[in-house]
Amino acid sequence: MNFCLLLLSILFTAAPVFAQSPGKILKSSENSLGGIMRLRQITSRQSSGEITRRSDGAKGRITILAARPNLYTVSFELNGFETAEGYNAKSAWHRDSRAGLRTLTGAASVNLRVEAMYRSSLWLNYKNEKSKLVSGGRVDFLGKPANAVILKTSGGVEIKILFDAASRLPVREEFSFGDQSRSYDYGDYRSVHGVMQPFSIVFASGGETFEIKLDSVRTNEKIAAARFDFPDVPHRPLPDIPALLKEVNANEDRVEQLLETYAFTEKRTARELLKTGELRDKESETFQVSFYKGFRINRVIEKNGRPLNENQQRDADSDAAKRVENIEKIIAKRQPGEQVTDEGRPRMSIAEILRASNLLNPRRERFRGRDVIVFDFEPNPSFDYKNAKSMLKFFGKTAGVIWIDAADKQVARIEAVLADSFNIGGGVLAKLRKGASFTLEQERINNEIWLPSAADINLSVRVFLVKGIDLNQTIRSYDYRKFKTEVNDAKVNETVRP
Repeated sequence: MNFCLLLLSILFTAAPVFAQSPGKILKSSENSLGGIMRLRQITSRQSSGEITRRSDGAKGRITILAARPNLYTVSFELNGFETAEGYNAKSAWHRDSRAGLRTLTGAASVNLRVEAMYRSSLWLNYKNEKSKLVSGGRVDFLGKPANAVILKTSGGVEIKILFDAASRLPVREEFSFGDQSRSYDYGDYRSVHGVMQPFSIVFASGGETFEIKLDSVRTNEKIAAARFDFPDVPHRPLPDIPALLKEVNANEDRVEQLLETYAFTEKRTARELLKTGELRDKESETFQVSFYKGFRINRVIEKNGRPLNENQQRDADSDAAKRVENIEKIIAKRQPGEQVTDEGRPRMSIAEILRASNLLNPRRERFRGRDVIVFDFEPNPSFDYKNAKSMLKFFGKTAGVIWIDAADKQVARIEAVLADSFNIGGGVLAKLRKGASFTLEQERINNEIWLPSAADINLSVRVFLVKGIDLNQTIRSYDYRKFKTEVNDAKVNETVRP
């Protein structure tokens, strides 16, 4: 044999198989599934079939619905025991015959919201959603080689997808966030209107494994929005919602006055999504927060977990003193009866914000050991945004869910997603992109007031029409204590009450 041919033969035989890039793996799979054009044309999926629980062989029927942009629900019955869950573009929910119906929060809510987006459009919009692709390498799946791609969202959810090396079709998906995880194994692919769909699914979650054999998969048939909505079940009588919001608004005024007597510590942590898909803390600032004449004063005490040195603390104290001087100037310019917040902006109340929304699915639930009134909200298309205040315009474009303490008539928690892009300064100054999300949770302090305890903010902002900024931040508020404020020679002195 020719020496050069022999050398080449040895080299190619001995050389390792280099893993494809994640992008190429996804593109190959898109072609195998039916092509990117056909995949993008799918707006809904309706699947149904038989489900079997492996642990005891119990059998029943299952229905899975998904529709763009982010609607998803799955329901099944085994031996008379019903289970269902879904996301309706506002809230995530779960219902079963044992625990009843509840609104999901935390990791369970985030995970289901991400899964709803994935079920409606797979990975096709990962760039717009600011997710990262990471290679998972070549792995073995049921005795066959597979290529792994890890999709990491800006909110911290990880989706690991295995693609059969020969067919290039997805054979496994794993969703994980916090302590929540679930997996789906796929097989028996068949063409449905030119797109390959799995008719065999093995689903594992919560220590249980289920085998699903679908007998029907339909695409692009209109699905009524009500089928994704929070289930309408018998519940205890609800209060009059307009009257409830009026009480919430009145309590917010009372809270503003009570804040004058409180101080607390607040830590803001900026996070960043690395190219590897890892979501890590980038930097942090810790503030001593107090209020003066209804205005907030932030006094920096730590950076990146370390106390300020003497010079830095002196500068921070000087900034706090200047803040008091600016507050006095704002108050001097205030018109009689006018309520303004920091930087002279009109104060916005939750009740005002919700007036720009449609309120849906009111229900009674338990949250943190308290009775709460919960309802979904979404933009109200008939609201006059043109003449609305700037912040009202922003919140009027959000969709989500709110928890209101039934006894105290104060907000306990809000989860919201920006349902449409929001322009600042007509879009010239900045533009918040659709899909921005934030969560605010409050806790009951001294049996008299609900104050912020945690917030998670995930925004994508385009500034000056060019530069894109991703704001991924957590805020933790703690160590609430009563105090009284005295202003002497432009200095803020705090005295903690016993």
